[in-house]
Amino acid sequence: MEVTRIFDLLPYYESTFKPKDDVLASKENGEWVKYDIKQYREIVNNISQGFLMLGIQPGDRIAQISPNRSEWNFVDMAILQVGAIHVPIYPTISESDYKYILSHAEVKYVFVSGMELLRKIKHILPEIPSIQDVFTYKDHHELKHLNELIELGKKNPDKEKLEKVKASVKNEDVATIIYTSGTTGNPKGVMLTHNNIISNFKIVAYIPPFGEEAKAISYLPLCHIYERMLNYVYHYLGISIYYAENLGTITENMKDVKPTMLSTVPRLLEKIYDKLFAAGHKMKGAKRWIYFWALHLALRYEFRGANGWFYEIKRGIYDKLVYVKWREALGGNVQIIVSGGAALQPRLARLFWAAGIHVLEGYGLTETSPVIAVGDFSEHGVKFGTVGRPLKNVSVKIAEDGEILCKGPSIMKGYYKAPEMTNEAIDNEGWFHTGDLGLIELQGQIKITGRKKEIFKTSFGKYVSPQLIEDKFKESLFIDQIMVVGENQKFAAALIVPDFTFLRSWCEFKEVPYTTNSEMINLPRIQKRLNREVDKYNAFFGVTEKIKSYKLLDTEWTVESGEITPTLKLKRRFITEKYNNSIDKLFQ
Repeated sequence: MEVTRIFDLLPYYESTFKPKDDVLASKENGEWVKYDIKQYREIVNNISQGFLMLGIQPGDRIAQISPNRSEWNFVDMAILQVGAIHVPIYPTISESDYKYILSHAEVKYVFVSGMELLRKIKHILPEIPSIQDVFTYKDHHELKHLNELIELGKKNPDKEKLEKVKASVKNEDVATIIYTSGTTGNPKGVMLTHNNIISNFKIVAYIPPFGEEAKAISYLPLCHIYERMLNYVYHYLGISIYYAENLGTITENMKDVKPTMLSTVPRLLEKIYDKLFAAGHKMKGAKRWIYFWALHLALRYEFRGANGWFYEIKRGIYDKLVYVKWREALGGNVQIIVSGGAALQPRLARLFWAAGIHVLEGYGLTETSPVIAVGDFSEHGVKFGTVGRPLKNVSVKIAEDGEILCKGPSIMKGYYKAPEMTNEAIDNEGWFHTGDLGLIELQGQIKITGRKKEIFKTSFGKYVSPQLIEDKFKESLFIDQIMVVGENQKFAAALIVPDFTFLRSWCEFKEVPYTTNSEMINLPRIQKRLNREVDKYNAFFGVTEKIKSYKLLDTEWTVESGEITPTLKLKRRFITEKYNNSIDKLFQ
């Protein structure tokens, strides 16, 4: 059968693939709870029947605030089956953002995973008149439970009505409103239709060289279109989906599940690299030398044997001695890691490819459902430092000012209740203005060079692209986060957050007693070492782009503390206001 609405994936799955007990799986009380496709469909249909009993109408907005779990899919598909609009919300946003989104979308029902998340919104619910009720996935006596909605549907079956409602849903109907966290101002509600998302997951489905025999592990938030679209790809290809408990358990979960594929952001790959580096420092004698020879060889990897036959012979030897253990640490079966959301350091991509783990970097936005370009296994499908070639159904061009523009079936319907913003983002010819700067390589790959709005001018009238500088400096093992500043100043400066995991490992190797982050960044020896790193990466830039002054910070930037968005982009305005005094001192 043809998939023209997202919920068509369920009957498509059942009619296309062999029965299996782990279509979806998530952990409860330390055990994997699995669902086959018949259970999955039955639960979804019962929830949909429950929605009809509650009086849900096509176009009504229903919100979900939850980490990844099987129930997320149940509610998602049930919402879409009755023609309602799914408003997924990050579990980590601020109270003011919760209030804005729930009010702006005029949400009728809210689903939360448990009391911890409910506490974040409970006291603002009475201020939002559209909300009729709240359901939870974990049983709490003061709240309605998802099972109650399922039972309501079970007791009041009306298959004929449900089928009629499903048949009325068109592929051009809005399926979801995703509020982008943004780096400034209120979140924007991106309206994506069934066709927007389906066109995107169908066009990338050719990339994985495996199918229903495979397993994927998922840890990135399903409330973001990146992981959600891939979630639908897994459905479309019959790949089993296992939801990791959290980022802290991802390595343990991977050893348990032995996945074939996962999606990630560069931060996880950076953390894995840090652990590999630290593991090498704990070895002694010949083992240690072999380990670091293997690591440094991997960092020089080139495609199609470009380093010569002798390099490939050494890589084969190190594969048996070292790289196989790296693969085992990720479960032993990983063939593809899709990286997106931020720039991936080429050294990391080289390392994983050398070890037989294929990292495919992609690029896109919520407004593009999301993929605009991604690496694949075709000739020139991957080039280090690029995000692959545009999808076959997406047209891309570079504007005169360097901005990346794109056009295709995955471009959003518009911003919810914001026609002026929509017209600003999508021009009269249908080109979506990404706000990203880039160029197209000779072989068709896209290279991202910065954000249009983030470029600033020094007092000498010289333009500086902070993202370009930041991405280069983050190649340093010592640097976790960096924000370049200097608008209307004589030079560029930076706030730098060291990679404290690596720094602790380095101190252990150098026999430097590690106390607190604050004390360590003030040690002359460590400051001298960081100065060397800054000098090293400054060498890649012209005089006006070099970091002339910087401030080391003793606290990591996180989503919870507000410096980065849920998609791990810098909230530049927030950081500027928070560290205003420190920034001022950089230019004195």
